[in-house]
Amino acid sequence: MTRAEVYYSDLRTEALGDGLPTKLKKLIKAAGLGQINMDGKFVGIKTHFGELGNLGFLRPNYARAVVDVVKELGGRPFLTDCNTMYVGSRNNALDHLECAWQNGFTPLTVGCPIIIADGLKGTDDVQVPVIGGEYVEEASIGRAIMDAEVFISLTHFKGHELAGFGGAIKNIGMGCGSRAGKTEQHSNGQAQIDAELCRGCRRCERECANNGLEFDQAARKMRVNRNNCVGCGHCLGACSYRAISFEQDAAVVELNRRMAEYAKAVIQDRPSFHISLVIDVSPNCDCHCENDAPIIPDQGMFASFDPLALDQACIDACLKAEPLPGSQLYDNMQKPGFVDRHDPFCNATPASEWRTCLEHAAKIGLGTREYDLVKI
Repeated sequence: MTRAEVYYSDLRTEALGDGLPTKLKKLIKAAGLGQINMDGKFVGIKTHFGELGNLGFLRPNYARAVVDVVKELGGRPFLTDCNTMYVGSRNNALDHLECAWQNGFTPLTVGCPIIIADGLKGTDDVQVPVIGGEYVEEASIGRAIMDAEVFISLTHFKGHELAGFGGAIKNIGMGCGSRAGKTEQHSNGQAQIDAELCRGCRRCERECANNGLEFDQAARKMRVNRNNCVGCGHCLGACSYRAISFEQDAAVVELNRRMAEYAKAVIQDRPSFHISLVIDVSPNCDCHCENDAPIIPDQGMFASFDPLALDQACIDACLKAEPLPGSQLYDNMQKPGFVDRHDPFCNATPASEWRTCLEHAAKIGLGTREYDLVKI
């Protein structure tokens, strides 16, 4: 595979000069976004609206900059994300939209509609074959994302407690998975039902295609058939009472590889473009209801047609950065017996690991790790 081009802009601005949203517009235009024919086409812009209580997510101003350029190119943009598998403020579309609004994402502020891609309860998904996949035969992707004719990812590049960092591949692969898709990536296990929370409504039973659920007539409760349950996760979104859960027990390496395969399912066979902002680099995901202090200084804005090259360029920049005092990373490095792994993300969260994700992404043809950095 030939070397990719990754375009880069720093975060410097001048008094009475361009602001950062304008710099972002210039960056994505220089990186070639205009090469994609968007005239009259639906353009899905995948971003993260932030969990309530978290302030590390990307501000809506950046999304608006991307939306404005898409409109200039004749596209019909919408901002999107999928519901979460865990209990929080984004595990159904009503709460998810309310969360987005509270965090500043409205049609007025971003200039386009906001659509939760996997529907009201996270069950509106499409089964997408993964070409060259080794762990996932068919990925469960939010329907609205797959209905888009052009796909753009807008990513906050930051740390992650399992995957090391959350970059473009994670934003696409994990973020575009429906609730069942996220469950498949996270879990090697089967469904579990809390009998105290189960109301016996049997909605989950209608979602199961494998006879993995049975209704106990005597107790008026659902139970799992361990011989039939395949751990697909479709029952998760059907339960309105949070009675169904899955152990998040997929090993980090397998999680990384499944995530890369999900990302390939999303972008294969259609035009895509990817943007990452390496700012407010918190040690944990924006799915947390809080954000810790940044572990390294802001690095800049990056864009590319290749999501793997983009992640590689962002991590390369971060590997050169010095830890910020007062951060989780800095505090860890002061502990007696600390072993320096020369990696800010693994030093901040020693149990995390990211290299296998990029290695597997290259193996399955998601992109290339070889790139040329073009400064704008």
